[in-house]
Amino acid sequence: MDLALKEAETAAARGEVPIGAVVIGASGEVLASAGNRTIELRDPTAHAELLAIRAACARFGSERLTDCDLYVTLEPCAMCAAAISFARIRRLYFGASDAKGGAVEHGPRFFAQPTCHHAPEVIGGLGEARASALLKTFFAARR
Repeated sequence: MDLALKEAETAAARGEVPIGAVVIGASGEVLASAGNRTIELRDPTAHAELLAIRAACARFGSERLTDCDLYVTLEPCAMCAAAISFARIRRLYFGASDAKGGAVEHGPRFFAQPTCHHAPEVIGGLGEARASALLKTFFAARR
């Protein structure tokens, strides 16, 4: 989670919402890491999770990341939850909950839907205080 939090800090320094994500392989190696780049790339799908999943798939040489884990600083949205499911991520670790935009423990609860083909094991609250503080600081400066 420390690497995901560093990615989030780097995203904030670029003016992006401070969210970071890291994909870890079966033997513990970092396959990919990314921070939000929606503004920089002018791409609403350039969330940290999607960028990290794309890079890990390219490095892994597969559209499936079955034995991989994803660490992300904020509860994923519905779009990212769908990508996590489609990539067959083994475990999802996230920091701060997102009552407004989250789709794992909040909102649509994507992985609990009968139409969800794969649900990872989910562990929330990892590094929550630091992830929440990054987001609060970022948005306080914007208001």
